Amino acid sequence: MEKKTFYNQISIPPIGYGVYQITDQELCEEYVVQAIQSGYRLIDTAAAYENEEAVGRALKRCGVPREELFITTKLWVSDTSYEKVKDAFNRSLKRLGLDYIDLYLIHQPYNDYYGAWRAMEELYQEGKVKAIGVDNFKQDRLADFLYFNKIKPMVNMVECNPLYQREDDLTYLKENEIQMLAWSPLASGKDNILKNEDLKKIAQKYDKSIAQITLRWLYQRGIVPLVKSTNSQRIKENLDIFDFELSKEDMGVIAKLDQGHTCFHERDTAEKVNHFLEQAFKFNV
Repeated sequence: MEKKTFYNQISIPPIGYGVYQITDQELCEEYVVQAIQSGYRLIDTAAAYENEEAVGRALKRCGVPREELFITTKLWVSDTSYEKVKDAFNRSLKRLGLDYIDLYLIHQPYNDYYGAWRAMEELYQEGKVKAIGVDNFKQDRLADFLYFNKIKPMVNMVECNPLYQREDDLTYLKENEIQMLAWSPLASGKDNILKNEDLKKIAQKYDKSIAQITLRWLYQRGIVPLVKSTNSQRIKENLDIFDFELSKEDMGVIAKLDQGHTCFHERDTAEKVNHFLEQAFKFNV
């Protein structure tokens, strides 16, 4: 697996295992152990997922040296301010049982994310985190963010899948040497994407699953997908995408599946944002 390299020369594995919504602590621990023993080296969690402790236990059990693993976690909205970042970071560090984090992200573009970034820059300069970035920042907000900060994010983690391909965002990130990470790379099965006839034909051609075709498509676009599964066979299968290459024609077929909008809930009105924030501040992270 050829790693991607950030502009600060820190390398990240080309595919990761995510633990969003795996709330059963024992199962989360087991799945992370399985993922690492299957070959994953990038594990993505967050304070708001409420499973950092389970991930930490898995890291101790997995049998793989810490320096071979790449661990990502995220700062939640309620702690997104200069004053709260370091306490939040240290809580995550303690729950994970680690001495440093490989990648620390601002989870949502709300609250005082400018102040939070100043504190994250300090954590980065102190060597407590190897790379810092943002999550769910759209292009306009990210442009403003880049203009007023000394250290630009190494990463922007966004929804990206065949139904919401974000080619313009990808171009913008590449121009600014920011790595795109993709959450929900399989669109959570929306619109029966895992039964799509075009993807099925491509999968049959390469003797792969539709999930493998989709993850390979992201990889060939230079994007790092974060994929979740709670099925042991699929955990292994999703990693098996490096022994083939999609043709230009097949990449073009997949490009035509783009619907140009999120597969989930758009927060594009004051009412929706207010509702999200009301729920966000109920988390005790």
